[in-house]
Amino acid sequence: MLQTVGEWIWWERLWLPVSVSWSDLEDKEGRVYAKASQLYATLPCALCLLVIRYLFERYLATPLANIWGIRDRIRLPAEQNPILEKYFRGQTRIPTQDDVRSLCKKTGWPERRVEVWFKRRRNQERPGLRKRFSEASWRCAFYFFAFVGGILALYDKPWVYDLREVWAGFPKQSLLPSQYWYYLFEMGFYLSLVFSLTFDVKRKDFKEQVIHHMATLTLLSFSWISNYIRVGTLVMVIHDSSDILLEGAKVLNYAKYHRTANGIFVVFTAVFMVTRLIIFPFWLIHCTWVYPLELFPPFFGYYFFNIMLLVLQLLHLYWAVLISRMVYKFIFSDDRSDEEEDDSDPPKERNSKLSHMNGSGARGRANGH
Repeated sequence: MLQTVGEWIWWERLWLPVSVSWSDLEDKEGRVYAKASQLYATLPCALCLLVIRYLFERYLATPLANIWGIRDRIRLPAEQNPILEKYFRGQTRIPTQDDVRSLCKKTGWPERRVEVWFKRRRNQERPGLRKRFSEASWRCAFYFFAFVGGILALYDKPWVYDLREVWAGFPKQSLLPSQYWYYLFEMGFYLSLVFSLTFDVKRKDFKEQVIHHMATLTLLSFSWISNYIRVGTLVMVIHDSSDILLEGAKVLNYAKYHRTANGIFVVFTAVFMVTRLIIFPFWLIHCTWVYPLELFPPFFGYYFFNIMLLVLQLLHLYWAVLISRMVYKFIFSDDRSDEEEDDSDPPKERNSKLSHMNGSGARGRANGH
């Protein structure tokens, strides 16, 4: 049975065009081809990157955070309350006004006390500023070196300047050492992100990030086995180009270099829109949809690879909407959505207390005279 399953999985018509077999991709005459067994190296690479990340965050990011004076905000802990804790974990983290009134009846607390409890409880779930800084620093460093490595691996390749060359001689395209190492470290990095999902900062687009990591690993694995390596390297380079800027802007924002961070974020937005919404769909996806049909009839791998590219493009559109909203808030409003919620007195109460204190002080000074 296992043999039958294996035969189905490695059926040539799933992975290769008609008239091409696995025997055609065996190493010979000095030509080396990509093999599925080489992907096993991705696992130890991912584990090594996790170790490197730990050392980077401890011995580089943490001292840098100390130099820049990045400190975690002191948080007031939420009071012990089993009723509210159960509701927080089982129902919602942000109750409506009706929910607050209902909880007031169950706990005997006033509304303001319940609202403050939920704000403090949500703040307890937020990762510290230093942790976010360390993670962003690590990703920024990796994307920088990956992008530079990708440029060095591709700058002299003809298919960078003429996308029809991507398919010249496909699938009998010899594997280059630079392509192997570039793929290995990129796949190892995304696999390490999957391993670290449980202890990394959980963001609002957590589900989309999981889909992105899995789609990327699936796409890279399939492109490796089917020898779609040339277009795979192009996809990785254009993704890394904007990711450096995003993580760099985060690092500077956490370090309170807000003007520089805002400027880099504007550049990131422009690069993201150009690479993910123009170059990716109208150059690379066009290259994988149209040009191969000039050389061979479509097969399963052709459809599968392009569907995975479309999944990535849908994620690009989703993130483009989020980025556009951030840019809108950045220009037209003073939004603190990424900061911790203030669990002190609301503005009206603070103003009332401030007025009362000022009035009392004025009367005291008058009586003293």
